[in-house]
Amino acid sequence: MDGVINVYKEQGYTSFDVVAKLRGILKTKKIGHTGTLDPMAEGVLPVCVGRATKLCGILTESDKYYEAEFKLGLETDTEDITGQVVNTADEKVLRSIDERDVREAAMHFVGEYDQIPPMYSAIKVDGKKLYDYARKGIEIERKPRHVCIFEISGFAYHGDSVSMTVHCSKGTYIRSLVRDIGRRLGCYATLTALKRTLVYGFEAGKSLKLDEIAERVAGGRLSEILLPIDSMLKDYEAFSVPETAFKPLKNGNKLKSEILLPIYGGPEFETVKKDKAIYRIYDDEGIKALYEYEEASGELTPYRMFL
Repeated sequence: MDGVINVYKEQGYTSFDVVAKLRGILKTKKIGHTGTLDPMAEGVLPVCVGRATKLCGILTESDKYYEAEFKLGLETDTEDITGQVVNTADEKVLRSIDERDVREAAMHFVGEYDQIPPMYSAIKVDGKKLYDYARKGIEIERKPRHVCIFEISGFAYHGDSVSMTVHCSKGTYIRSLVRDIGRRLGCYATLTALKRTLVYGFEAGKSLKLDEIAERVAGGRLSEILLPIDSMLKDYEAFSVPETAFKPLKNGNKLKSEILLPIYGGPEFETVKKDKAIYRIYDDEGIKALYEYEEASGELTPYRMFL
């Protein structure tokens, strides 16, 4: 059982909860998710099963799309509406802010910026997660994380409530983006709802809730929703190796570039080779690995093995 499932994480579940429940549904232990979503958040959470768990790092690296809603006038310790209020705005300041002000404050963060992550997060400091410190009332100095906000769009403004769509890089906390928008406005802000709508081509509209997955598994229809490993890797050129190289490939040995054979009607390796580029490598059973080409040696080195 190897592949990726497009899961819709519902509110109230942690990403760990989703993985734990899927282990029971699929009757397998080798499962990993591709990027944490807060319990309050919902939306796309691709889950890798079996050999596909080697894809987790690759899928996590991709940028993401969110639909976010936030409220002006207050700030909480968790930076979302589930936390305790720690700051509130003066009513006069809040009344003076209009849609144009909010839009301008939000657009200020489009591009690269250094974001201070929230205390209530799973980032580790000295071996402990930040939320463990936060629950004990301990404030830890956090190092800024360099993130990129590619686009903010879809604004809707209703008094002190705002909604928007965010396209951002990995590692971005939308809670913290909202916090920063509020502070720039001088009135504070806190996240009230969050939905991840797209990551690595996985769309929320095509994702399945846990009970829907359980229903398909019970009906013997898992193959309908378990996407094969190589369907996630179509951006990488594909090559096969001759039978004499099956064993070295399975052992994760380096491969000489001259042995690579075109596959699926693709190009010769010589026409697409590029230093430090990644390639899909197959044997007679299917995809076995991603390999990285080293121009200086003319060899390929294992990058991800799917054994």
